[in-house]
Amino acid sequence: MNGEMIERVADKEASGIRIDKYLSMIEEKLSRSYLQKLITEGHVVVNDKIVKANYRLCEGDEFSYFIPAPEDVSILPEPIPLNILYEDSDIIIINKEKGMVVHPAAGHTSGTLVNGLLYHCKESLSGINGVLRPGIVHRIDKDTTGVLVVCKNDASHQCIAQQLKVHSITRRYYAICYHTFQKAEGRIDLPIGRHPTDRKKMAVNLTHGKSAITNYRVLENLSNQYSYIECSLETGRTHQIRVHLSFIGHPLLGDTVYGSSKNEWHLGGQTLHAGLLGFLHPSTGKYMEFEAPLPNYFENLLLQLRKKG
Repeated sequence: MNGEMIERVADKEASGIRIDKYLSMIEEKLSRSYLQKLITEGHVVVNDKIVKANYRLCEGDEFSYFIPAPEDVSILPEPIPLNILYEDSDIIIINKEKGMVVHPAAGHTSGTLVNGLLYHCKESLSGINGVLRPGIVHRIDKDTTGVLVVCKNDASHQCIAQQLKVHSITRRYYAICYHTFQKAEGRIDLPIGRHPTDRKKMAVNLTHGKSAITNYRVLENLSNQYSYIECSLETGRTHQIRVHLSFIGHPLLGDTVYGSSKNEWHLGGQTLHAGLLGFLHPSTGKYMEFEAPLPNYFENLLLQLRKKG
């Protein structure tokens, strides 16, 4: 059977933690339900014995787990309209619309940005991230709008990925959040990891989180109840802006995952826009910046909030 066998030894921090929970802590890309399925199928062994999901680790336990290779999935090109800001032989810059998923996942293989890219670019997409994510070097959430760079070849992909790794890419986001700020600008330096009980969410995680830094600047106070802000990222963790702002008491309007479930403005997800992206071009080495204007729904919401004040 194709796949990957991983072997580890439980340290002091792992002692007393259920094996399914601990695996979900160290394998952030895999859901807890998937890991529990692996355990049920006998792919997880502790001290040479197959265990159940509720087994609690002891310091020094030797455990291994087998992750089967993903099944082949056919991702088909689809004539999906794309808002292209720039394109050359190395990269293509997209202004992603609200509600569009960036790349396919299990059970969701159509209607994504990748399906549209396969139709537009044909075979000219990097293959480093596999068949599900051709050309995709970074992503933004389904309901976040704005600028995204896609790579057409592996050399470009490696170049952009390296710039992301060393945090040299300029990323500027615009958001509307609850409550006004006491300070006109600030820096949020708090690690982010998986939520301890809800595996679909991220959270500030001081023990197992990875470094995450968000800088914010208040652009406008709106009716003394909301703030229109600009955020720049020093890191790029999943849901970073949404998690950080919610943690400090300023969840985004429309974000029913990390903010209010009421969604009184009836928004289709968080009010967040990736407005600017800047990096060194993979072939020329020249610094380039690309901007996407605020989407109509965002502009209209700003007008409503200003009138309310």
